[in-house]
Amino acid sequence: MEKHNESVAIFILCIGIIELVGHAHGQARTPPLTPAMFIFGDSLIDSGNNNYMPTIARANYFPYGIDFGRPTGRFCNGLTAADYIARYLGLPLIPPYLSPLSKGRNILRGLNYASAAAGILDETGQTYGARTSLNGQILQFEATISLELQSFFRNPNELTQYICKSVFFIGIGSNDYINNYLKPNWYPSSQTYSGEGFADLLINTLSIQLWTLYRLGARKMVVVGVGPLGCIPDQLSTANGNNSCVKQVNNLAAMFNSRLIQLVDTLNATLPGSFFIYQNTYDLIYDMVTSPSRYGFVVPNRACCGNGRYGGNITCLPLQQPCANRNQYIFWDPFHPTQAVNAIVAKSCYGKSATKCHPISIDHLAQL
Repeated sequence: MEKHNESVAIFILCIGIIELVGHAHGQARTPPLTPAMFIFGDSLIDSGNNNYMPTIARANYFPYGIDFGRPTGRFCNGLTAADYIARYLGLPLIPPYLSPLSKGRNILRGLNYASAAAGILDETGQTYGARTSLNGQILQFEATISLELQSFFRNPNELTQYICKSVFFIGIGSNDYINNYLKPNWYPSSQTYSGEGFADLLINTLSIQLWTLYRLGARKMVVVGVGPLGCIPDQLSTANGNNSCVKQVNNLAAMFNSRLIQLVDTLNATLPGSFFIYQNTYDLIYDMVTSPSRYGFVVPNRACCGNGRYGGNITCLPLQQPCANRNQYIFWDPFHPTQAVNAIVAKSCYGKSATKCHPISIDHLAQL
């Protein structure tokens, strides 16, 4: 009897150690709410794809990643909003598609195809060098299905079920403005299109891209709106005036977002078996910028790591010393929010705090 009790005690101790190790590595106690998460977008959610491209749009150097523990290619001091949402869903951090480690069973919880400087339009961001536009990212996902995922399932129906139960997270469109429409010396788009016309072009293009993902099997899609681009340090540094956001630029983002909400409603009504969510980052971040103390922030308009006016003239340079009180800043560099902001943005679309998602929360979507 003594030996039996001793064996039981050892077994219980081992289970306890396994649980502790699991939590130390960020593993969830309960099964994930979704089989996988597939991420498409730009530098706001790139987890390191541009590390493997000939481009100047990279963040694989210190102080990027200072609160992650190391530079990963994320354009942030720590985690992105997509990272937080993956954790909420019970998933590990989703690896970048181009990483040599993104092979075999490592991809079964999803892949991140997002690429810094990428846009809805193929030409967006071309001044930075290589990047993978949304069209290219969708082609990469198609290749993932045919070359990788098929081998893990016994029949096509199992693979279909896996894809349709997975969550697709799409956050793109910012670069189509700040690295296209708002760069008249490099791109003709602002001479060719009015603000309304350019928003129509983007939405029409995005509609086809989302339909393509649907054709490939995606059914649960989160589409993130463009934030208040007129409030980022990059735009403030070039504008004449006071500390307030650049209204003309914010108006462009608002034109896009109003059409994006309509697109989500239309797709929900017309694509059988699908469910789309619109995440409203614009109102949330604008409220942070105009009422920072409500969210615990102190510095609403200057980059924690940047140079020049508002820290927005030149981006965060290698080995540059960033601000010490990073949780008090809204912006990490001239273009991207801090980890603290990303945590709030992710939470605003999840669970009982999901006040910025239309028409349902991401956890609700995952459980449909």
